[in-house]
Amino acid sequence: MAVNKCIKYLLFLFNLLFWISGCIILGVSIYLKVSKDQNKITNFAIPGIDLLIAIGVFIMVLGFLGCCGAIRENRCMLLLFFIGLLLIFTLLLTAGILGTVGEDKTKSWIKQKLEKLMPLDKHPEIHTDLENFQKKAKCCGLVNGPTDWSAMASKLPPSCNCEDKSQACTTVDSKSVYSTPCINAVTSFIKNHLTIVLGVAFAIALLLIFGMAFSLTLYCQIGKDSMSTAA
Repeated sequence: MAVNKCIKYLLFLFNLLFWISGCIILGVSIYLKVSKDQNKITNFAIPGIDLLIAIGVFIMVLGFLGCCGAIRENRCMLLLFFIGLLLIFTLLLTAGILGTVGEDKTKSWIKQKLEKLMPLDKHPEIHTDLENFQKKAKCCGLVNGPTDWSAMASKLPPSCNCEDKSQACTTVDSKSVYSTPCINAVTSFIKNHLTIVLGVAFAIALLLIFGMAFSLTLYCQIGKDSMSTAA
């Protein structure tokens, strides 16, 4: 029984797409890492970016392995490729379910993380990054608002000054400052990018199903072809 050339080249095409998807994950991960501008606030609240980069590289390597297994009709490579796809599919499915179910708990989780940086006067190493974040996100304070810095306007940094009157502001000692704590902006940032990541994960999961079907079919056909040749 000859190996079906159509399945063979479809699997090769799949692996090309799979390799590209690994590039996408790697690109998105690097974008998330770079877009934080090395800010200690978002870096502390958003762990796992380096892990996503590693996953992207792993998928690219796995895609290359699948291409070689398909072209060379190597059962060992195809089996390793199938096991790798099954493992990734399981991880993506688990992560997708947890990400969807736990979306409402995002702010609570972030709050617990950021509260470890309170009080601010005991963590001077984050002051510069927090002030830069406040200026960009138009917020003041980390968790509770301006009171995270001080109840006195004279001790509030200039980045808290309410320069955009369309934003929520409050008055502290006759000084107008932003009233929204920066935890809101951090939460929005994570939720927006979580949607992107889940969308990419869903698309890759669909590719994985086809890849597993093609690789298993080709694996069985190569085995039957080897048996018929030996006979």
